[in-house]
Amino acid sequence: MAYAIIFPGQGAQEVGMGKELFDEFKEAREVLELADEALSFRLSRLIFDGPEAELQKTEFTQPAIMAVSMASFKVLSSLAPGELSPLFVAGHSLGEYTALVAAQALSLEEGLRLVRLRGQLMQEAVPVGEGAMAAIIGLEESVIVEICKAASKGGKVCEVANYNSGQQLVISGHATAVAEAMEAAKKAGAKRAVPLKVSAPFHCSLMRPVADTLSRAFEACSWRRPVWPLVANATATPVTDIGEIQNVLRRQTYSPVLWKNSIQFMANSGASAFIEAAPGNVLSGLLKGCVSGVESYNLKDLKNLEKTLDFIKGGL
Repeated sequence: MAYAIIFPGQGAQEVGMGKELFDEFKEAREVLELADEALSFRLSRLIFDGPEAELQKTEFTQPAIMAVSMASFKVLSSLAPGELSPLFVAGHSLGEYTALVAAQALSLEEGLRLVRLRGQLMQEAVPVGEGAMAAIIGLEESVIVEICKAASKGGKVCEVANYNSGQQLVISGHATAVAEAMEAAKKAGAKRAVPLKVSAPFHCSLMRPVADTLSRAFEACSWRRPVWPLVANATATPVTDIGEIQNVLRRQTYSPVLWKNSIQFMANSGASAFIEAAPGNVLSGLLKGCVSGVESYNLKDLKNLEKTLDFIKGGL
């Protein structure tokens, strides 16, 4: 059975994530040890012991999720040596960087440093309290797009940031404009309009300066052609060319994450199952709102790791 491997983004974090795998497998411990060394501080201690308020800071959240995701991926690889053969890899927002590390386009060390820089730049791009994001649930895409346009006035920004599923879109921009859009969405019949606990308005035009700085950081990295195609957030199409990869990463910073379209593309191209590399199972939960008739697996703990391993070995 053909499958894709997907990697989560910000929002999947929690104190203690990945601890079962860390305690059980040396491959997971090696990833966390390398992360500590690459970033010159004890990221592993923050992941396992907190405090939660520190882990929630974007500059720490992003490398922490990458480290735990890669730890789970390395464990799976070690238990199925030479047997992983996904049709595609993809990642939600920062997960796109993790997907590229898994596909060997970037080293783990460079990936960790990039996403920490990305987190720092995103946090600094908009003063704390001036930006916001919100999930709009149960309202048509076209209606949400028009609501965002109406809220974007007087120099304020409100844009769709994530097309997560047929039932969930995320909006992003100035806090006042996002609040106005939330109220309008409720009046238009949205089931829910939920503010997100984020420290900056990601994936909107307010992030354009971040993209320019990241582009310069990309030039300092040693890139390789990925061993599996990456389905890009910005286009929902596969990329393998290094120059094109850097371009879609740059665009991803200030463009919406086309997650629903990405899942649909992979499913329509033959992927009948999706494996979510830990932490959590947020992306697995979104699958049913994107496509029907696909299987989902995750690596969030030992029980689910075993199920995923059985699937991979059974499909050979």
